[in-house]
Parts: sequence; structure tokens; C-alpha cells
Amino acid sequence: MQIIENRNVKEKLYIEKLKNGLTVMVLPKKDMQKKFVIWSTNYGSIDNKFIIPGEDQITEVPDGVAHFLEHKLFEQENGTNSLDTLTAIGVNANAYTTNDHTAYLFEGIENFYPALDALMDYVQHPYFTDENVEKEKGIIGQEIMMYDDYPEWVVYMNAVKAMYKVNPINIDITGTVETISKIDKNILYKCYNTFYNPSNMIMFICGEFEPEEIIKYVEEHLISDENIGEIKRIYENEPDEIVKPIIKAKMEVSMPMFIIGIKDKIDFGNEDIVKKHMAIEILLNILLGKSSKLYKELYEQMLIKEEFGADYEFSKTYAHVVITGESDSPEEVLKRINEKIEELKKTGINEEEFISSRNMIYGTYVKEYNSISDISKMFISDYFRGINSFDYIENCFTITKEYVEQILKDVFDPNKTVLSIVS
Repeated sequence: MQIIENRNVKEKLYIEKLKNGLTVMVLPKKDMQKKFVIWSTNYGSIDNKFIIPGEDQITEVPDGVAHFLEHKLFEQENGTNSLDTLTAIGVNANAYTTNDHTAYLFEGIENFYPALDALMDYVQHPYFTDENVEKEKGIIGQEIMMYDDYPEWVVYMNAVKAMYKVNPINIDITGTVETISKIDKNILYKCYNTFYNPSNMIMFICGEFEPEEIIKYVEEHLISDENIGEIKRIYENEPDEIVKPIIKAKMEVSMPMFIIGIKDKIDFGNEDIVKKHMAIEILLNILLGKSSKLYKELYEQMLIKEEFGADYEFSKTYAHVVITGESDSPEEVLKRINEKIEELKKTGINEEEFISSRNMIYGTYVKEYNSISDISKMFISDYFRGINSFDYIENCFTITKEYVEQILKDVFDPNKTVLSIVS
């Protein structure tokens, strides 16, 4: 068993890779009443073309299969729904699908082991029939149409489509009504048997546990003991250029919504991405944080509302900055942001602002360890990006002003910037 300790947050992480390939991580929380488990597979909406281990031919499936599988796993052969079963046990259960992973989780104070048994039972016992697959198409079809009516989702997906030409991140996680119509039980079983093998999965457990005991319990309740090996995923090479600089849509909104997207290159190793991520967070706080000069000017001039934010989204296959907000003049907001970026490139970053921003970012990382759900989701998400979440705490103060200034020049390129507007 591997043990990683981080003295800054006074936490220990226990990692065990079982014989069948499943990675189990345990982060004990002494005297913590609540317990949290998340079981995740490295399978998301972008994984539509792949080669199954032991085969030579490429398998291609319709968009939306990963999300469809997430829905279907709750339905059991005896007619029960596992989400209802877990709720009846007294825990708060859920599941979600992202671009690169699917996760099943629960948290609670009592009845932990009965809930863990139920979780491990339904994730390991898929039940697909022609009838229940057809029924689910109607349910998911309604969900797709609901998202199509959400301005927040439309403005985001349009920004992604303006940045990426062939990367499957530009495909909606749920797929479309047309693509899910092509899904059948055989496709679901094929994807389940490929991606839900323990060697492609990780379980993260947080709470008051003895690591050896809980890992042994998980191992005893696993069905599959076969490690099928590496799944070869097929992704087309994404060009560096954006698709279009501006994209607009009209919907019923009280004020135009916008997203500024800045497309980044996928040219970094795992050792660099943590530092790069933190440097961009520091930059975004200096540029647009609520204490920044530009934010105050934009807000006081009523060019933006208070709900204004920025983030860096990335995985092993894509990376971009997103800046979100509402404004009657989104083009003017973009113009002012670009002017500030160019000014900082010329003058450099103020040393005091850099140190203050770095300290603030460090504080947000430390604060995440107060919530077992935040810890668990963070470690799962980072794991699939090839990162140990402790690395953020360890490396934060190694970041220099000069490094941040270089990232500013490398990433914040007006030629890689898009503006998505829903008005």
C-alpha cells in the first residue's frame, strides 16, 4: 500500500491497486461523522471511438452513450431503482457524467456498509433490455430538450464549439435526440464491459475508516477479477486555431449572457500542468477577481453584474479558459479584458498583487479539505488528469511572478479567443 502524507493540511492518503486493477484511495477523517464514497470509471462523453483490448478494429458508438449508461445502471432486474434503495437506507446518493469520467456516489452518517453494498451491487449488475432502453430514450430525450432551453448551457456549448473543430468536447454530454435513438442494449453492454472493468476504475473513500479494513471489504465485494488491460481511445488531432471568434444565439433572457473562451494548447506534461493551472488561477484573480481594478471598473460602469467568474478547464485532451457573465455590452467587456491583458504583458505583474493572489489561491485549496465531498470529487477528477491533488498544496509557493508572466504571454492570446453571446 502506498501512503502519501501532506503535512500542510495534515492529511494522509492511502492508495491500493488491487489484483484486478481497481485503484482504491482512502483519506481517513478522524472524528468525522459523515462518510463519502465515490466510484468512478475513466469513461466520459468524449470516448466514442476506441479499440477494445484484444481487438484490432475501431469501435465507434453514438454520442451520449456514457450518460445513457449512467442513467440505466440504477434500474435493476427485480424492478427496483437503486437510487430509491440508497435513499431508503438513509444516505444521499447521486451520479454524474463528465467529458472524461462517470461517477456514482453517496454520503451519509449511518448505515454506511449496507449503502456500500447497494452501490457496489448496482454498479456491477447492469440490466439492459430492448424495452427499458427504449423507455429511457424518452426520458433522456426530455432532458436533452430541457438543456436546449437553458441559456446558461447554450452559451457554454456555443463557446466550446467556437473553440474546437474536431475535439469531442464540442459534443453535448447527453448526446442529441437523434444520436441516442441509435443506442441499443448491445451497444450499452459493449461499452459497459469495456469501460466498467475494475482496471479502468477508481474508488475514493473519505471518513473515519481504518484504510486496510475498508480496502479489504471493497475487495471482497468485487465480482470481476479480470484486468482487461489498456483501452486505446481514438481522438482526432485538434488544430491550434479556433473555429470562429464570435458566436451568437437568441433566447429569452433578461440580460445578454456571455462566455469568453481562450483556447490553450495541450502541450504540457503532468508535472507542469499543476503549476500551469495554479498560475492561470493566479492570473485570473489578478485580472478579474472582485478586488481587481478591472472588475471594479466594469461593475461600477454597469458593464457586468456581480455574477461574474473565470476558470481554467482542462483534461488530457483539451484545455481552455472560460470567463462568464452577463452584460448589455459583451463586446465591450471583451475589449476591456484584452486591453488589460496586453497592458500586463507590457508592464509586468505587480509584486504585491502577485503575492496576495497566490496566497488567496493557496487558501482556497486548503479550505477544500474541510468538505469530504469536495475532497473526494477533487481527487477523482485530478486522478483522471494524471494528478495527485496534494500537488497543488505542495507546489503553490514554488510559483514565481516570472513564471506567471510567461504563462500570461503563452496562454492569453487574442487570436485564440472566442466570444459566445446569448441575447
